[in-house]
Amino acid sequence: MWGGGKLGSSGGWFLRVLGPGGRNTKAVSPLISSVYVKNQLSWILQIKPGVFNEYRTMWFKSYRTTFSCLNRIKSFRYRWARLYSTSQTTVDSGEVKTFLALAHKWWDEQGIYAPLHSMNDLRVPFIRDNLLKTIPNHQPGKPLFGMKILDVGCGGGLLTEPLGRLGASVIGIDPVDENIKTAQCHKSFDPVLDKRIEYRVCSLEEIVEETAETFDAVVASEVVEHVIDLETFLQCCCQVLKPSGSLFITTINKTQLSYALGIVFSEQIAAIVPKGTHTWEKFVSPETLESILESNGLSVQTVVGMLYNPFSGYWHWSENTSLNYAAHAVKSGVQEHPMSAEFAFKGEAEELQANACTNPAVHEELKK
Repeated sequence: MWGGGKLGSSGGWFLRVLGPGGRNTKAVSPLISSVYVKNQLSWILQIKPGVFNEYRTMWFKSYRTTFSCLNRIKSFRYRWARLYSTSQTTVDSGEVKTFLALAHKWWDEQGIYAPLHSMNDLRVPFIRDNLLKTIPNHQPGKPLFGMKILDVGCGGGLLTEPLGRLGASVIGIDPVDENIKTAQCHKSFDPVLDKRIEYRVCSLEEIVEETAETFDAVVASEVVEHVIDLETFLQCCCQVLKPSGSLFITTINKTQLSYALGIVFSEQIAAIVPKGTHTWEKFVSPETLESILESNGLSVQTVVGMLYNPFSGYWHWSENTSLNYAAHAVKSGVQEHPMSAEFAFKGEAEELQANACTNPAVHEELKK
């Protein structure tokens, strides 16, 4: 339906880490070292000359074995990573002031938030249908019953309420107190929603420790383009997700077209949204988003473009992601004690060494 697909494969990631290679590449020694660069673990292979050209088959087997092990080790560190303290925030105080002035307008379907009301026609089915793939049996009328969802930057509850109507237990958080007051007031008119939805005035970082691995899904719709620290924000999203949980994001791509239409036209000419709502420097490309997500143990499943028609007031899916787009990522389901990774690596290293020693010529060369 969405016509989207995964971005780069893990093979592409390996090529970026390893750098250029080819027939003249030297052989891999069992010596491996690790370097941390901007919270991303890069593996550097230190090599011995003169072996690869003659024993190319052995090198590739070792390459696959070694990286299979390293990938498993990498997946273990996410669960045991230090949780971010509540003193660290991704909330932009300037953005808070902007949305505070608009807090009373959330439920005006013909007002400045009309595009977000209309966006529900795409984002609600997008979230529902991807989550249903993980539910073997669901109740008619309440397909998301039993699922716990966190709606980050929920505003007045425009997306929180539809998810609650689908049967999910939803927590909506927002740093703007007036937004939460508006959301609570609106949900109080529906007794069913009043039981399924809880709202809190807080940032994501403030609840990371108490809600670690709590939610089946985290939703950050039209939020990431407003935070001041994207990497920290996405790391916190990962930490509150259960293993195999889903992260849903809708945002704006960082392109010249998004600047022309998203800021110049939408804010300064057509006044579809108030001036100052967006900052182009905070827009994020699908490639950047995927890179950060995958470095935090999430696998991007789908990226698909969304286009808004200001004349009809409706959104539709598109293969073009140069403006708005939606992404769905899934957290790794491998969660084991890190000691298991150490023993796994040791076993792989011993197997690699044994394979190398089966060829006497290679064994003698590696001794040099």
